[in-house]
Order: sequence, then C-alpha cells, then structure tokens
Amino acid sequence: MALTPEDVVNKRFQSTKFREGYDQDEVDDFLDEIVVELRRLNQENDELRQRLVAADARIAELQRGGAVAAAPMESPAPAIVAAPVAPAPAPVAEAPAPVTSAAEPTADTNNLLQLARRLHEEHVREGVAKKEQLIAEGQAEAARIVAEATSAQQGQLQALEQERSTLQRSVDELRTFEREYRQQLRTYIQTQLAELESTAQPAAAPVMAGSAPTEGSAPVYGSAPSYPADQGYPGSAPAYPAPASPAQGYPAPQTPPPGQFPGYGS
Repeated sequence: MALTPEDVVNKRFQSTKFREGYDQDEVDDFLDEIVVELRRLNQENDELRQRLVAADARIAELQRGGAVAAAPMESPAPAIVAAPVAPAPAPVAEAPAPVTSAAEPTADTNNLLQLARRLHEEHVREGVAKKEQLIAEGQAEAARIVAEATSAQQGQLQALEQERSTLQRSVDELRTFEREYRQQLRTYIQTQLAELESTAQPAAAPVMAGSAPTEGSAPVYGSAPSYPADQGYPGSAPAYPAPASPAQGYPAPQTPPPGQFPGYGS
C-alpha cells in the first residue's frame, strides 16, 4: 500500500510507560517535512499528468490537421493525369511541393510526441524515485525511533527491577534485624527477671518462715529473724533493731478479745 501524506499525518506512536524517550516536537517537525515533500511530489505528478494529457490532445489535433491537409493534395492528381490538353503537365509539376509540405508537419508532430513522452517518462521516474527514497528514509527513521524508544524502555525496566531487588533485600535485612533484636531483647528481659527473682527470694524467706498466729494467741515481739550464713549476710542474723520493750516506755501489746476480728473466737 502506497504511503500518503494523510498516513504520515495520522501516524501515532505509542508513548513510553514511564517517561518520554524523545522530544515530540522534533518528531512532529520531521513528520511535517515529510508531509510537505510528499504533497509537493503528488502535485508535481498531477501537473505532469495534465501536461501529458494536453500533449496527447495537441498531437491528436496535429495528426487530424495533417490528414485533412493531405487529402486535398491527393485528389487533383487523377484530374491532371486525365486531362488531354498539352498545358496539363504544369499542374503535375506543382503537385510534389504541397505533398512535401504536408509530410513535414507530420514528422514534426512525431518528434514533438516523442519528446513529450520522453519528458513525461523522465519526470515520472524522478518522481517515483524521489517518493520511494522519502518513504524509505521515513520508514528507516521511524524504525530507528521505535528501536531507541524500546531500548530506553527496557533500560528503565531493568533499572527499576534492580532498584526493586535492592529494596527487597533492604526489607529482608530489616526484618532479620528486627527478629534478632526482639529475640535478644526477650532474652535480656528474661535474664533480668530471673536475676530479680533470685535476688528477692532471700528477703522473702523470714516472712515465709514465720508461723501464723493461732486463735487466741498474741504476736511475739523482741526476736529478730535468723538468716543462713551462706546467703551473704554476716553472722547468723542481720543487725535489725528489736522492737521496743515495755521497759523502754512503750506499752506492751494487748491481746485482742475473741470475736473482735473475723476468724478469731468464732
């Protein structure tokens, strides 16, 4: 199918996905130049065709005129030959001159026809060659633009793929760091809790060792709890001050009567 200026004007290229690979103004300017040249060639071909038609019409007119001019010159010849009078040879001598003059326009017409045809063929060949050259250049330029745009798009896709791989590795590394950090933090907290429990256990021992008060009995004061010597305390018991005795000016604790507190005396 022949390429027309309308095909070039209506040609649309696919845009790139991420960014434009080429300047659209430059591509449009180049296509406009192609359209102008194609239109000029088409107009030139139309003019050559019109000139050819006019030349053919002129040739046909000249041929018709030559045929009409040759017909009257041939008709007097039989009349002159049939004349018995002596002065008849004079017109016979004049006959070749008109015949020669009629043959000359016919030769000129043929030469003009051949020249017109030759010029037409040359113009047509030049127009066809120029058109094919422009079409080939346009197709090559379009193929180059498409190839470069495709290459640029592939390069962008590869760059994005590498960036995605880098980000994925960073995410994996952050997740691994988070998991290890959580594990270390959990281990550290468990270790601290175990140390706190082991440190607080000796201090709770005197409370656990004490006997619960029985019903009707009074609490015992004046005696300090004893700790084992291997727990890091000097001696058998810490130097806690003993509760004050009544002799020091404090009243002695009174035993609550039965029934004053729930669980007692019931």
